[in-house]
Amino acid sequence: MLNEVKSRKAGRRQRNLQLFEPAIIKEAIVASFVKLNPKEMMKNPVMFTVEIGTVIMLYITFVSLSPNSGQGSFIYNLVITTLLLLTVLFANFAEAIAEARGKAQAASLRKTRHDTEAKLLLNDGSIKKVSSSQLKRGDVFVVEAGDVIPMDGEIIEGIASIDESAITGESAPVIREAGTDHSSVVGGTVVRSDKIKVQVTTQAGESFLDKMIELVEGAKRQKTPNEIALTILLAGFTIVFLLVTVTLQPFSLYANTAVTVAALISLFVCLIPTTIGGLLSAIGIAGMDRALRANVIAKSGKAVENAGDIDTVLLDKTGTITIGNRKATNFYPLDGIDQVEFIKYSTLSSLADSTPEGKSIIELAEKNNVIVKKDHSEAKFIPFTAETRMSGVDLPTGQAGLSDGTQIRKGAWDAIKTYANKSDGAVAQAEIIINKIAENGGTPLAVAVNKRILGVIQLEDIIKPGIQERFARLRKMGVKTVMVTGDNPLTAKYIANKAGVDDFIAEAKPQDKMQYILNEQKDGKLIAMMGDGTNDAPALAQADVGMAMNSGTQAAKEASNMVDLDSDPTKLLEVIEIGKQMLITRGNVTTFSIVNDVAKYFAIVPAIFAASIPGLNALNVMKLASPESAILSAVIFNAFIIPALIPLALKGVKYKPIGATALLVRNLWIYGLGGLIIPFIGIKLIDLVVALFI
Repeated sequence: MLNEVKSRKAGRRQRNLQLFEPAIIKEAIVASFVKLNPKEMMKNPVMFTVEIGTVIMLYITFVSLSPNSGQGSFIYNLVITTLLLLTVLFANFAEAIAEARGKAQAASLRKTRHDTEAKLLLNDGSIKKVSSSQLKRGDVFVVEAGDVIPMDGEIIEGIASIDESAITGESAPVIREAGTDHSSVVGGTVVRSDKIKVQVTTQAGESFLDKMIELVEGAKRQKTPNEIALTILLAGFTIVFLLVTVTLQPFSLYANTAVTVAALISLFVCLIPTTIGGLLSAIGIAGMDRALRANVIAKSGKAVENAGDIDTVLLDKTGTITIGNRKATNFYPLDGIDQVEFIKYSTLSSLADSTPEGKSIIELAEKNNVIVKKDHSEAKFIPFTAETRMSGVDLPTGQAGLSDGTQIRKGAWDAIKTYANKSDGAVAQAEIIINKIAENGGTPLAVAVNKRILGVIQLEDIIKPGIQERFARLRKMGVKTVMVTGDNPLTAKYIANKAGVDDFIAEAKPQDKMQYILNEQKDGKLIAMMGDGTNDAPALAQADVGMAMNSGTQAAKEASNMVDLDSDPTKLLEVIEIGKQMLITRGNVTTFSIVNDVAKYFAIVPAIFAASIPGLNALNVMKLASPESAILSAVIFNAFIIPALIPLALKGVKYKPIGATALLVRNLWIYGLGGLIIPFIGIKLIDLVVALFI
């Protein structure tokens, strides 16, 4: 397990190093100039107005060549124009570098996508070698050790060890098996052992790898609702400050103060929220990128954003809260039932059960020296379903010495009790055993033969180490955890208390998950859940954040809005933190951007009017050298604070699970007070340097 974690982290580190190659920086610089296209700039109202201001200043710069222009010196205007252009370019660079990171991810993924040879299985059983691009949905192909899987699909026969490092970055191979919730395979991965038959589930060009490349490239990235709302708010601020700046011109005429266009545009650009305006897109793109580096494919930025606002998270008990490989530990026949006979029936009911539980029942029987012939080709095996919550076998005449038409069923107690004949003595005795198992955290499976209850099998699972701490961390975030399990209420309550979850749904069926999600959403809450089976698909689609495991079925992956490449059931907890980190980063940068306007106001307004209104000198708290140096210093700070904050936008603010009030106070102190103090210090230091040249 430790080696698996190390290999996963090593794969992520390698992926991170590739993102910061000089080629990415070069690509982002070129893209910064390409994005100067007004059609692109109009998507960002704040920076578009800065670009318009730059064009106006370029015109004023040439006008200032005339001795009597009244617009200041040519050099001064040229410097202001250059600084405004740099402000726009820095904002474009922030977005471009975030996009380049995604494109670098896509490039590494694209290297794994190439046309491969597929062994197409024909109707007559023969194999025809074709190109992977010729495969269609519904085709069946064969792959064996050493073969590259040519197309996404579901294993319909066999079990194999598969190397998914091309997709997940993890070197350890994984097991995929037909008839389980881990039957899905991805094109471009490699079979390391055994032989499997796979049915194609996608068309050429629509594979999971194709979708990954499209998503990480950001070609279809749309702004999230919160991002749109903030953009509208910033546009509103821009309009307000535009009106303020325009009205200063008649005011200056009334005060007999000559105000240059450069001064007015500089004031306008410094007052509007250019910092968050320039970094807003980068923060959103970086949020999706951080999810990708956690080996999670988010199908939209909205999914990552919703993760940060989640109120309730639904978690399957098996594999998430517990280790997941439940094993049979004891057979408990009812009074009057022979132990060996009961074990034999239990084994027969598990012959076609491919789950770890079913296999462990056969292993436990063998330890008890009860061996059952496994060749029952004429028997009718009844598969387990989430609806019936039972499995078993119908045996024909003469099989294993049993009478004609013997029916054996094994399953959850409530399902077996409903299925079997009601015998007060058997039911009462079975419930005593079941309650004893459940109170100790075990899972009881009842066995019935010909609708007669014979006994109970005890299954045991282990709660994952450290899961209690993770739930405590979620609780500090204000997130409610709900365990979903097919266990009876007593077992569910025992495990819920031991694991530290807030609530549980016992004896759950697929519709129970859906109903719980709908009830919570009616109360205005956002719900997250993780699933891997086809029966999880409706709930995954309904949840605000639905995460499917990469090893899960195609239906689950299509219904979800996130896919975990590691197929780690606890990954949802990590994604919630990534979502919160993105929202907090956006909020903190917005706070910093708006607050630091105060310092720029104290720098420029006194510089414009102090000559005609001496009383305004009192506002020159920074004691700046001259009006020209004050304006230049403010514009320089306004431009260069954007690239200074790019690492914060891409990396995100470090998130700590504390209460909402405490988090707000902490961030206001750091980014509110910091946004007030840093510009005063920065502008003053810049002024000391600028004054040497003016």
